[in-house]
Amino acid sequence: MNWTEQQIPRQDGRVAVVTGANTGLGFETARRLAERGASVVLAVRDTEKGKQAAARMSGDVSVQELDLTSLESVRAAAADLRAAHPRIDLLINNAGVMYTPKQTTRDGFEMQFGTNHLGHFALTGLLLDLLLPVPGSRVVTVSSVGHRIRAAIHFDDLQWERSYSRVGAYGQSKLANLMFTYELQRRLAPHGTTVAVAAHPGISNTELVRNAPAAVRAPITWLAPVITQPAAAGALPTLRAATDPSALGGQYYGPDGLGETRGYPKLVTSSPESHDLTVQQRLWAVSEDLTGVRFPVGQAAFAA
Repeated sequence: MNWTEQQIPRQDGRVAVVTGANTGLGFETARRLAERGASVVLAVRDTEKGKQAAARMSGDVSVQELDLTSLESVRAAAADLRAAHPRIDLLINNAGVMYTPKQTTRDGFEMQFGTNHLGHFALTGLLLDLLLPVPGSRVVTVSSVGHRIRAAIHFDDLQWERSYSRVGAYGQSKLANLMFTYELQRRLAPHGTTVAVAAHPGISNTELVRNAPAAVRAPITWLAPVITQPAAAGALPTLRAATDPSALGGQYYGPDGLGETRGYPKLVTSSPESHDLTVQQRLWAVSEDLTGVRFPVGQAAFAA
């Protein structure tokens, strides 16, 4: 049986924070959660666009400024969210950039790695203690089929300072999203409440490809009717990861069609590289050092 939005359970009384929720996949994710009764926070860089998006949704929707390219902004947003919400049920790490020209975040990180991975790593760590006491709480991080394409964690040049590949840098960031999810789940498991789940949207028709090289963008444009799906469909794997009662920590959801480019959400597998425990733990340690964020769950809890 195909999983559709009709199978999203009621979300009354739940608080959901969705990053990048003013457009595309994030907008569709937030809209459906609000329709099901959740109190949804649109965590966005441009609050005016966030307010415009909120006005197009029904239900309890608010806007929080969050610029994932700035650790200062991440910390300020986390402080605001902590003041406004004594608990969080869903943290959906959706925002992202793709195939950007070589540039850095305000903290000097390569833009794709800094935004897609480090920004979300820091936000999750700063908010996690609001999820831990909540039964059924989840951290959902959105990865990509791009985690398989020229993807590796380049510890010798994480910020791509020696040479730069838009595709390689994006692949690294999306591989990092999965490795973060798997390591986070191991650290959460002893607590028995919060779980970490990952999802990917296939190839969805969103603004994300606007920075793609012409050689990549042109085929996607030509083949869009065949290989892409609307943002509303692309959001379904995230929504299933966030709300399906049968979803378990450490699982990964994506479309069921050919090549996982489109279709209904199902459990999928990630690359062998994403399951390298040694690299996961090294990436975690490096991410803590780069962001200065320490999680309230750690190896001691895991070992116990």
